[in-house]
Amino acid sequence: MTDTSSSDSNNSENETDAAVAPVTPTAHIIPYRFERDTSNQSIIDRFGEIEDGTETGTIVSIAGRLMLRREQGKLAFGVLADSTGRMQLFARSNQTPDFDAFTSLSLGDWIGVTGQVMKTRRGELSITVDSWQVLAETKRQFPDKWHGISDPDLRYRQRYVDLWVTDEARATFKARSKIMSLTRRWLEDRDYMEVETPVFHPIPGGAAARPFTTHHNALDTELYLRIAPELYLKRLTVGGFERVFEIARVFRNEGISTRHNPEFSMLELYQAYADYGDIMELVEQLVEHLALELHGTTDLEWDGKPLNLAAPWRRASMLELIEEHTGQVFNLDQPIEELRAAATGFGVDVKSYWGPGKLLLEIYEETCEAKLWDPVFVTDYPKEVSPLSRDHRDLDGFVERFEGIVAGRELCNAFSELLDPVEQKLRFEAQEADGEAGDEEAMSVDRDYIRALEYGLPPTGGLGIGMDRLVMLLTNQTNIRDVVLFPTLRPEVFG
Repeated sequence: MTDTSSSDSNNSENETDAAVAPVTPTAHIIPYRFERDTSNQSIIDRFGEIEDGTETGTIVSIAGRLMLRREQGKLAFGVLADSTGRMQLFARSNQTPDFDAFTSLSLGDWIGVTGQVMKTRRGELSITVDSWQVLAETKRQFPDKWHGISDPDLRYRQRYVDLWVTDEARATFKARSKIMSLTRRWLEDRDYMEVETPVFHPIPGGAAARPFTTHHNALDTELYLRIAPELYLKRLTVGGFERVFEIARVFRNEGISTRHNPEFSMLELYQAYADYGDIMELVEQLVEHLALELHGTTDLEWDGKPLNLAAPWRRASMLELIEEHTGQVFNLDQPIEELRAAATGFGVDVKSYWGPGKLLLEIYEETCEAKLWDPVFVTDYPKEVSPLSRDHRDLDGFVERFEGIVAGRELCNAFSELLDPVEQKLRFEAQEADGEAGDEEAMSVDRDYIRALEYGLPPTGGLGIGMDRLVMLLTNQTNIRDVVLFPTLRPEVFG
């Protein structure tokens, strides 16, 4: 970023105020295209180390938004921003065509500039304005780049402005794009194949969540926006694709918070011949890889506290963690009334239809999850709350499932997949009964998926990672809206 406060001018507060004052735009003929031959960052990379006061003789054409402008007598300075960075513009009244019009440009105008690469005596890499033209005029006053946007609601609603005036926002979304690309490449290097599965589902499934519903007129049928791609991806494993993944947009009709947006991105993958232990290793290695690629280290800071993402991560069972944090021992064999009383004592709003497994999960989430700072795989969940997970090979009533918790938040959910179609049907039916009892997030019976299992699903490990939360973790953002370009908001009223 070019700071023109150190340019060859007297940078007074009055000059800055004058630069952001609204001006009456001059009518300009807008061209259909502009021949730009380089970017700001390319100029910085090539000429950033030249000596102060150097004129290179190299002529370039650049384009972008005018983010700062001020005049000092027969000189004018500006900052031109493109998608790669910012560059100072240096205009002289005896060299720049239509100098008065140039000094009347509005902040936010798109312009193209051709001129010489040079560095001022005070060390500012600049482009002389030998010729220029307006490429688009802003009809609204642009915020002062140096002040940004202080109103969060305005930032999220007008992201198209926020990206120009908030450097952190631009950096975050560039990092998000890189995280997605690195994740794809890392998986493809391990022989995973990226696939696409339906967004419209005839039956909501693959996760415990309330769906959005819609109606297809031609088929005259109700459809649901997917809450997870899981069941379709496992159908592909039945079909012989042994390693598949999808970075999917999923939709859940739930509340909005700093952690939740109704529309979000989920990485789901399935690996044949693997179990949940293999998937734990995959998760910690992937996250470690992303941290190293983005930051060069696994020692990060999140929300003001140090956080180390290096593999291996701790493994601890749900019951083990409850005992650590409460000092009390719980198990599935306890009388249901004891578990209900304990859950109520911890502040849980107990539902009458919950069984012991659900009560244990609620106790864990109320007493432990938010306190787990360093990365940990919380393992061995009750079968009651894990309708798609395979029975634990050693623990009756539990399944081989884990959630990855980092900085007190769930990052991922994974398990050894349930293979038995008969058992899967029973689990679906139990979920359907919970739905009839009032659980709006309960799954329905997916008979086609059961039919797929009847053709045979090999031992398989599956995983779902909330990519928005992963981006939050790796960019030190505490609000999901700061990593989603256009978060869901209450509709704006115009008038």
